[in-house]
Amino acid sequence: MNDITLLVMAAGMGSRYGGLKQLDSVGPNQETIIDYSVYDAIRAGFEKVVFVIRKEFHKEFKSLITDKYFGKIRVEYAFQDLENLPANFTCPEERKKPWGTGHAILSAKDIIQEPFVAINGDDFYGLESFQVVADYYQNGGSELSMVAFQLDNTLSDFGSVTRGLCTLKENKLNTIIETGGLIKSEEGLRSDRNIHLNGKEPVSMNVWGFTPDIFGYLDSMFFQFLKEEGDALKSEFLIPSVVNNLIQTDKKSVHILHSSAKWFGVTYKEDKSYVMEEIKKLIKDGLYPKNLF
Repeated sequence: MNDITLLVMAAGMGSRYGGLKQLDSVGPNQETIIDYSVYDAIRAGFEKVVFVIRKEFHKEFKSLITDKYFGKIRVEYAFQDLENLPANFTCPEERKKPWGTGHAILSAKDIIQEPFVAINGDDFYGLESFQVVADYYQNGGSELSMVAFQLDNTLSDFGSVTRGLCTLKENKLNTIIETGGLIKSEEGLRSDRNIHLNGKEPVSMNVWGFTPDIFGYLDSMFFQFLKEEGDALKSEFLIPSVVNNLIQTDKKSVHILHSSAKWFGVTYKEDKSYVMEEIKKLIKDGLYPKNLF
């Protein structure tokens, strides 16, 4: 059995939601979505959790979130800083937006030496999602991996979303294309791409399994990203684009794992009440206790 770490990306600004949504409670005893992810990770056999956060929120994050995990799972922090750039690069003064999920994961390169799973801090994935990827690495899996969800299980009722639409080949990831403007309509599913969608397509919800060699690829690709897009104030170094590049250049293959769970998360403020009701149902069905920690 191999040790496995959970990396939680929680440094986002929450611009659409209007606040630090990772600290917002959704459970009956002030639990956050992060609490449910950590609870499921512990059940799935994860040994350590690394939180990628903004340094200015460290004290608040620790007191509200991670202090309750003491004695249950090892906790470490990595800080995603706009100024944490390779030599000869500087952050534009006007930039406020973090550099993206690829940079978030790269921020943890000095504290992870084992297989790890990267997730978003504001998404509820369910136990199955953690279990399938933990089983893969704990039983000798050595490739990159991704947990695929079904598109129509990942949409919001309150606005458009962006998803990584995937194509598969022999249970390997073939392509992944970030697709925005995904929204339910009377005519069916719409997006900002001129493609037909039926809702059954596999999508990435940023549940990625990595081995530590990913950090070398991230280093070199982030350097190239900064050369090409570093001056753009809203450019993002996104992990789906990184993975897609590794696939298309035959540097890596990505083993696909599947989750039948209905994903939910807080993209818009209106999503919160829906998430709270869904969690109540899960508790009523006996899938989670009323008090997680």
